[in-house]
Amino acid sequence: MAQFAYASCCRLFCASGISVQIGAGAYRNRQIGAVFLTAQINKTAQTQPDILRYNIPPTAKPISTRTTDALLIIDRYLTQEILRPFMLGFGLLVVLFVAYTAAIQLTQAADGVIEPTTAMRLILLNTLIALETLLPSALYLSIVAAIGRLHQDSEMTAMQAAGISELRIMAAVAKLALVFAVLVAVLSIFGRPWAYGESYRLESQLVDDFDITTLTADRFIKLQDSGYVLYARVVDREQKRLHDVFMQADRGPKSEIILAEEAYLPETSTEEDRKVKFLRGHLYLLNREGPGDGSMAFKELITHIPEAEKLSSYKRKAEPTASLAASDQPKDIAEFQWRVSTPLATILLALLAVPLSRSQPRQSRFGIFFSAIVVYALLLGLIGALRNAIEQGTLSAVPGLWSAYLFPLVLLALLLILPKLKK
Repeated sequence: MAQFAYASCCRLFCASGISVQIGAGAYRNRQIGAVFLTAQINKTAQTQPDILRYNIPPTAKPISTRTTDALLIIDRYLTQEILRPFMLGFGLLVVLFVAYTAAIQLTQAADGVIEPTTAMRLILLNTLIALETLLPSALYLSIVAAIGRLHQDSEMTAMQAAGISELRIMAAVAKLALVFAVLVAVLSIFGRPWAYGESYRLESQLVDDFDITTLTADRFIKLQDSGYVLYARVVDREQKRLHDVFMQADRGPKSEIILAEEAYLPETSTEEDRKVKFLRGHLYLLNREGPGDGSMAFKELITHIPEAEKLSSYKRKAEPTASLAASDQPKDIAEFQWRVSTPLATILLALLAVPLSRSQPRQSRFGIFFSAIVVYALLLGLIGALRNAIEQGTLSAVPGLWSAYLFPLVLLALLLILPKLKK
């Protein structure tokens, strides 16, 4: 076992491109042959990279210095192993998210609801907002992949035989996670409100520039994810009117349906909200939860355009974090706690990924990935549920969203303690 661990250690450090010096040590726990690691960078390794010295020369560094060098090598090696799958996974997540967002925004642009340049800007802003979630997710899965591979290839066994415990591995992972946590904090605390503020400004501009004559005729169009669906059989661009118009809007438990012969945008002042005037038609109110339907005929009906009603939902997300911290409104508290807790989630997920990656050599990694994804989904679901409870006022600010992170903390403690109790 000692020879196997020794060979694995040699392969591990040589794979990282660094020449090391290794001396055999005593046995530990009667069964596991420990290899005492005294690794140091050798300047002559450029000409003789394959040399491994089994005896420590008299001029070698002190043991404490050699041990520190060895741990630094471990940290660099683990960082490299984690960053490789991270770059691939993070790039894939970004591409998928951009593709999903582009499918929505470019459809709106094709229907004439927004300009193509505005659609591209909204895609970039939505991607920036999503980074606070994509970065921790990609890091979490990349750690599971990297540490899982080390277990499969027996490199983790070699490290443990050399006296490098799982807690030391977690310390190396924590250093990397701390860098990501700082980046996520910047994105969440500063980038998120800025991106939502820009989205709010673009939405305001869409309201000012909204022109129904740019819409595509004879096609059902959903206006900017607002819950409104508009259809016009004929678009008269010269008269700036729609003919044979259908519009559906969801208003709480009721659906509002308007059928009209014509519709157009009346002139309004800069202080007034933009409106749509419908001529000669019927209004139907349908209750989706029970009785209470109604209808009426009209000669003229004026309603606000959907974007004007939607703008207020962006204001809270565009508020500076300092303003939210001073607010006592439940929804502001939920938004504030979400922003400041994302760095904590990044670190906890990274640490939790290490014990979740345990596996036997040559064991399929499907099981550890499945377990990791289940834990991740449970944490996201718990955060979402508690966030909704705070917004509705059913959960106080203390413990608030912080109580969601008791789950990964308890799970992490169990994963670290239970193996020791079994020995």
